[in-house]
Amino acid sequence: MSQENTAQGLWAATAKGHVNLETFSGSTHTRVAIIGGGYTGLSAALHLAKQGEDVVLLEGSDIGHGGAGRNVGLVNAGLWLMPEDVIRLVGKEHGEDLINVLGASPDLVYELIDRYDIHCEAWRHGTLHCADARSGYKALQERERQWQKRGAPVKLLDKDEAAEKTGSTAFLGALLDERAGTVHPLSYAYGLARAALKEGAALFTHSPVQDLERSNNGWLLKTPGGELTAESVIVAVQGYPEAAFSDQIQGLVPFNYFQFATPPLPKDILATVLPGRQGSWDTNLILSSYRLDAAGRLIVGSVGMVENWAWDLHKAWADRTIKKVFPQVGEVPLEYGWWGRIAMTPDHIPRFHVMDKQMAMVTGYNGRGIGPGTVFGKLLAQYMISGSPQRIPLPVSPIAPVTFRRLRGLFYEAGARMYHLIQRRI
Repeated sequence: MSQENTAQGLWAATAKGHVNLETFSGSTHTRVAIIGGGYTGLSAALHLAKQGEDVVLLEGSDIGHGGAGRNVGLVNAGLWLMPEDVIRLVGKEHGEDLINVLGASPDLVYELIDRYDIHCEAWRHGTLHCADARSGYKALQERERQWQKRGAPVKLLDKDEAAEKTGSTAFLGALLDERAGTVHPLSYAYGLARAALKEGAALFTHSPVQDLERSNNGWLLKTPGGELTAESVIVAVQGYPEAAFSDQIQGLVPFNYFQFATPPLPKDILATVLPGRQGSWDTNLILSSYRLDAAGRLIVGSVGMVENWAWDLHKAWADRTIKKVFPQVGEVPLEYGWWGRIAMTPDHIPRFHVMDKQMAMVTGYNGRGIGPGTVFGKLLAQYMISGSPQRIPLPVSPIAPVTFRRLRGLFYEAGARMYHLIQRRI
């Protein structure tokens, strides 16, 4: 294994349904312009077109170039935060709605997968949040209490039950969330693109918006090959802003996540590793994730980037982790390694920005891009149709730079490297 493709790694190599799109050129007009071809932008394009709206999406690179093509592929319900923390931070007015909307976000994801026949290795067998310490188990008990209070189908498993579900004795327990599941994240993005095209949206790739300015009838968007006038604009660039939106990165905390994948495991071994095909992650502050793909590859990930000398450090950690957590796998090579940037906010709450009544965005999914991206894309589409922000369960907030963002990023990266240098050596 080399460092040839550390951007999308396994997902780029195995994705199905890639869409060949043209580059935007010429001069035209649209009702709604969408900037960004990830989950939010594609979902917005799909739902606008389905309502008969004229919509053009401009992506600066390729569909799924950012987080949509790099993440773990867990279709989680809710945010990282516990429900009561969400209400404390967002307020009662929006908090309960935000919890309910994102708690049900997997429903929309799998509904679209079924409706548009998206081939993306979709499994809805739940997810497992695994306790790697007593403190983590206590936190899972509290999560169970708060979610069950709201009627969510979550259940805390004891050590033996967790071992049966994960195929590992490394955990003290696990919280099973039956609302959730996994997908091939890049194939899902391609599927959303195809669905949007089917409904009548116009999608263009390799068409970065280099300039954006007010015009008499709305907005003028300039790309290297043309100009687009739009009555309204949805900005959906998330953790990979570029061109006219490069300054947006100042509002996000730098946070990276890497993954390594084995070759397909032998059938007898595969039957003992995550046998129910649940995606999983642990309660460690520097968390680790574990999942399988449709071919039977074991994929492990954690905080950090894999480039230059950090590649060897994190690869060695991945080797040790597989041996410690799933010793039945034995000696196994690693076939792919890649990493991506997560759009993090300081309090782990997404942001709803209205730059103008005809321009808006929701950003900062904090590592949970699939469900929130799909849902907020739909809600932004409704906002552009109705003109009312009431359906978006977030307060409108100004775009503001994060204080000491670079230092925070260096802290996370350095901490992850130091931790992975020593973790699981004994």
